[in-house]
Amino acid sequence: MNIALLGYGRMGKTIEQIAIKRGHNIVLTVDKDDKNYDITKADVAIDFSVPTEAFNNISNCLNNRVPVISGTTGWLQDYDNVIALCKEKQGAFIYASNFSLGVNIFFELNKTLAKMMSALKQYNVSMEEVHHTQKLDAPSGTAISLAKDIISNHDGFDQWKLEEAGENTIPITAKRIENVPGTHTVAYESEVDTISIEHIAHNRQGFALGAVVAAEWIIGKTGVFTMNDVLNIG
Repeated sequence: MNIALLGYGRMGKTIEQIAIKRGHNIVLTVDKDDKNYDITKADVAIDFSVPTEAFNNISNCLNNRVPVISGTTGWLQDYDNVIALCKEKQGAFIYASNFSLGVNIFFELNKTLAKMMSALKQYNVSMEEVHHTQKLDAPSGTAISLAKDIISNHDGFDQWKLEEAGENTIPITAKRIENVPGTHTVAYESEVDTISIEHIAHNRQGFALGAVVAAEWIIGKTGVFTMNDVLNIG
């Protein structure tokens, strides 16, 4: 499989290492200042760029009928436009705020816990995410996904806010610490106890492997998919 890497930072380089170990070829690497490149030489593209470049990268792939996997966060104001373009071009697209297998299991645990806690009004929920200092967006895309899933499965909350609590609001605390790949904690607290679930990433290998597996899976398919489709969970 010939892979284009859109974004060639630390994550892009980790994906490259794993893809080569799995027998694939990296035929194109695109950094944030690269504007003119031939995406058609790739069988599939993996986008881990920056928020300001993601929409253009993804659109270029779809316009050229190249399946694309995106793990870039912070660009989702354009998500509906990407979905419309994917359908128009009969392309193939997967976005995930986190490609890690463990995190996607964590997403399902979070949904289940939210349903269980919905009737227990004495508990307030809060979230904390910790990432490396080079992460550009806050809160993380994973934290936003967790918050949205709580809102969808718990009738006590209808919004989330960064560093701000309030009625019917999920407060998210975002911390940036050197060399932290990613930690996410969801906590339900009452006067008598606290129930929490947590995912701690030890390195970037899990994110990168999940992205390569998704790229392998999407070849030959048409449509908009999620990691639940790739992993057959949920």
